[in-house]
Amino acid sequence: MKKAVGLVVVWAVLLGWGIMACAEGAKEKQDKIPETGMVTMVDLGAHKCIPCKMMVPILEKLEKQYKGKAAIVFIDVWQDRSQARRFGIRAIPTQIFYNSKGHEVYRHVGFMAEDAIVRQLEKMGVSQPGKG
Repeated sequence: MKKAVGLVVVWAVLLGWGIMACAEGAKEKQDKIPETGMVTMVDLGAHKCIPCKMMVPILEKLEKQYKGKAAIVFIDVWQDRSQARRFGIRAIPTQIFYNSKGHEVYRHVGFMAEDAIVRQLEKMGVSQPGKG
């Protein structure tokens, strides 16, 4: 399949819906990250990075479980390098957790297991689905 010149595709999971968007739509959505009023976890990686690929099923599962409680977002920084600069990352994957006021409270570099993500969300006041 040929890539369309000038088309940047970004996969994001934000507030319970996946977004496949061109440069304009993706930029618009990315400008709203972190989501004000909701705890947000941003995973910055790449679709072709092995540890990043390993996180995809985890992120998809958590995105569904935490719908309406926390925003779980993925940004491919190989497709949009400006986001790496914006979030100040040096290695992928990097996960950044923001409180509901949009302030960064925790950053992790490397693969992050599901239980570690859940623990961090709990520390930030987001209860585990089914537990309150």
